[in-house]
Amino acid sequence: MDMFITSVTVFLLAIFVGFEVITKVPPTLHTPLMSGSNAISGITVVGAIVAAGSKEPLVAAVLGVVAVIFATINVVGGFLVTNRMLLMFKRKKN
Repeated sequence: MDMFITSVTVFLLAIFVGFEVITKVPPTLHTPLMSGSNAISGITVVGAIVAAGSKEPLVAAVLGVVAVIFATINVVGGFLVTNRMLLMFKRKKN
């Protein structure tokens, strides 16, 4: 029960900090912030692969595979959006 309360507390604090960071960052810094968050999602992919490959019960492996899929979608989508945003700053050729 203590682990559950700790996890919920950390989750709520992460939501609060994430909301405060996103609302305080000026629009010109959104692209570097998004790139940084993509790197953090890469760490999530590694952790999910470790969870999926563990010798824990089947439920943990299934949740690990689902986490790998969603984290990979987040990383790939984030990099595609970042690339599209960076293309907006390039000069157009005549």
